[in-house]
Amino acid sequence: MDKFQTLTAVAAPFPQNNVDTDLIIRIERCTGTPKEELGRYAFEMVRFLPGGAENPEFVFNQPRYRGAQIMVCGEFFGTGSSREVAVWALASLGVRCLIAPSFGQIFFGNCFQNGLLPIILPAVTVAALAKQAAAPDAKPFTVDLAQQTVNGSVRFDIAPRNKKMLLEGLDEIGLTLALEPKIAAFQAADRRRRPWIYPT
Repeated sequence: MDKFQTLTAVAAPFPQNNVDTDLIIRIERCTGTPKEELGRYAFEMVRFLPGGAENPEFVFNQPRYRGAQIMVCGEFFGTGSSREVAVWALASLGVRCLIAPSFGQIFFGNCFQNGLLPIILPAVTVAALAKQAAAPDAKPFTVDLAQQTVNGSVRFDIAPRNKKMLLEGLDEIGLTLALEPKIAAFQAADRRRRPWIYPT
């Protein structure tokens, strides 16, 4: 998957709370839609009006936020079903980073498996960032994963394993394969120590 190191991009404010995975991508879009085309259907229920026209109130339909790669979200973003397709849809839409006070637990884990950085910050900090993103003179946000900062001054925590996955562009299988020399050395030493357990 693509590495995530430093991202400077437009941030879209989407402060709605309790956004579940069904709102992110409808269940009927989860089969038969190529992974790279899922972005067409991301937030379909609020992004489009009943007749199919774009909803001008939806943040990604507003000219200044088209192509935004960062979303500043409300509490409990990504709750509901465990569908990994919700993360795929966001990635296909072009989103690389989500900032929120809290996430659905499974959704949060799925982000790291697919190259998205979910950042958890206190609600008051997220509200301030959303206000910055919504300001008429808003500038692009910069997220530096190595330094664990947003806009140079807002620090965030991340588990070392998840940080490594994103910085190096590795999912969990990739992390395991990166240890192949150590695994092979262990097996060779163990074979010498206990040859009887290895079939010839």
